[in-house]
Amino acid sequence: MKAKNSKKTITDSTVDQDVLTYTVGEDTVLDMALIKWDCMGTAAHVTMLSEMKGLRKPIVTKAEAAKVRKELANVVAKAQKGDFVIREDDQDVHMAVERALTEKLGDLGKKIHTGRSRNDQVAVDVRLHMKSEILSLEKEICALVAALCKFGKKEGAIPLVGRTHLQPAMPSTVEMWATGHAEMILDQLENFEAAYRLADLNPLGSAAGYGVPLPLNRARTTALLGFARTIHNCFGASMARGECEAALLSALAQVMCVLSRLAQDMIIFSMPEFAYFRLPREYCTGSSIMPQKYNPDVLELVRGKTAQVVGWQTAALTLLHGMPGGYNRDLQDAKLLYMKGLETTRTTLRIMTKIVEGMKTDPDACRAAFTPGVFATDVALRKVAAGVPWRDAYHDVRDHLELLESEDCDAAVKAKTHEGTCLGVDGALYSARISAAKALASKRLAALEACCKKLLR
Repeated sequence: MKAKNSKKTITDSTVDQDVLTYTVGEDTVLDMALIKWDCMGTAAHVTMLSEMKGLRKPIVTKAEAAKVRKELANVVAKAQKGDFVIREDDQDVHMAVERALTEKLGDLGKKIHTGRSRNDQVAVDVRLHMKSEILSLEKEICALVAALCKFGKKEGAIPLVGRTHLQPAMPSTVEMWATGHAEMILDQLENFEAAYRLADLNPLGSAAGYGVPLPLNRARTTALLGFARTIHNCFGASMARGECEAALLSALAQVMCVLSRLAQDMIIFSMPEFAYFRLPREYCTGSSIMPQKYNPDVLELVRGKTAQVVGWQTAALTLLHGMPGGYNRDLQDAKLLYMKGLETTRTTLRIMTKIVEGMKTDPDACRAAFTPGVFATDVALRKVAAGVPWRDAYHDVRDHLELLESEDCDAAVKAKTHEGTCLGVDGALYSARISAAKALASKRLAALEACCKKLLR
């Protein structure tokens, strides 16, 4: 098959159409999510250029920088209305924005790339996008945790068979089950905090990884864009690009694994053989042949999508492990991986919240599941409290399990009052952690949006 006709682009005089399509990949679609952040980064860069000292003549005047910022704001407004298009011959968002500025501002639009490479430009875009997405995701984590805690508090001390190896083990409660999962999910914020701190570093001014012979003020763009600090070494800033995506994917994979375990519990405990929980029917699907079926398809897909996110994390790390120092084009693929991971995880969090909010408990089914053996450890420990050595108590109870039939599950859970057990779950502790996490995420999002509004006006 003959190759299609060659096509001109901004950066290349002629590029074979097949090569152009292959190298552009999905950037024309993925980069739509980066338009706002690309314009924000360009606004900061052109502002810094207009303030640059030590030149005979300014590359961009302050008045010209103001014109560029105004037009960048117009680009963002068009994008928000769906009226901005990234063409294949643009290759990516950076060239599309530059084209739009040049069409409106002529030679002034051609100046905006001075002192930059698409390497540091996309790195800035991705980091700003990541910061916004991580903070929104953290709020969604808090919403799911709050739903689990509310469910647990509502059901209170309804006895629930605690299990190990899926076998009946010891007395527990619905609240302990729900808040146990909630705390596991809430603790994942630590991983996202680490990913956020990596994303909160400014690579702008590193250009292609080796700096430029201009007196760039990198600290100025760091301040304008609201980053915590500048990545000092230009070469290191270039190499950090894929590492940032991989770190976020690691956090996404871990929280998805925790969500998958919750989903699996919900599937098992809503089976007719257990019937502890009833899933909301609007989140279950029917069968094409069996009229009675209400299947937990959504929860099953949580398991499947967890496998996808873990796969994307592995792909990102595999992408990096054999890569030499400096920029390499295959870093482009990391963008697709982390964006897919974010979309899948955020959607999963929102759907899981809805299912938890609509889930019901059957107290009778929970109590009916208690068999004498579930009380064995508790009874053995009562003997220990009365002075019997542990191992003697252990063997005595094991050899006379039939004597446990009179044990009461409600009394058993009421006997557990120490921190973190049946009656020792501290709901206020979870509420405080949720409130603090939401407040920090909101504060950071507001600061990011303030930087954006200040630059794009």
